[in-house]
Amino acid sequence: MVKRLRTCMLAATLAAAVLSASPGIAGNALREKGKTATISNSTLTVTPSRDWNRLAFAPGKNTELWTLDGENLNDVTFFAGIEPGKPLIREVSKKRKPLPKFTRETLLVEVPELLEGTYRASKEIATFTVTSAKPDRFLGQDGIRFTFDYVDQDGLGRLGEGRATLVNGSLYMATFSAPRLYYYERSLADFRALADAATLASAPARS
Repeated sequence: MVKRLRTCMLAATLAAAVLSASPGIAGNALREKGKTATISNSTLTVTPSRDWNRLAFAPGKNTELWTLDGENLNDVTFFAGIEPGKPLIREVSKKRKPLPKFTRETLLVEVPELLEGTYRASKEIATFTVTSAKPDRFLGQDGIRFTFDYVDQDGLGRLGEGRATLVNGSLYMATFSAPRLYYYERSLADFRALADAATLASAPARS
């Protein structure tokens, strides 16, 4: 356990050095403190209270991936308006690796299960548990806050938290995950501040 923590801390140091030295490398972009950023060309915007890095790789058409120290150490995924009939992220193979779809019938209480199914299929993990779920506000709307834990492909235990709401029939969500050891507790408050700062540029009526 100590060896794994040291490995994570070393990886964090290296990742932070790369990100801070070259925030635009390979299409990555710095998201500066106090400057409003638009998520995936949608009406979802975020004004971060500290600097973040948006990674060049997006797991889906309506998604963005942000990090502080590198994707493996802390990652925030924004889902900016997933439409009915669509998966949360891009499908690699609809035949060999089909992903669960968000539908018009999907309820907020079913969103954690939708994320679980997506993680199991896309990340090929067997151990995923939703540990809590409760009503909460997100984007000024009635929503849900939930927590989860899972074991990644490298056998590393990770914890996560998500916030989600439904607006005009589409799903808006922000999720955070990090290794159970050290990084989750260290960055959880930063994620919560980021989720609280998210808003819709023009907030439409609830469907």
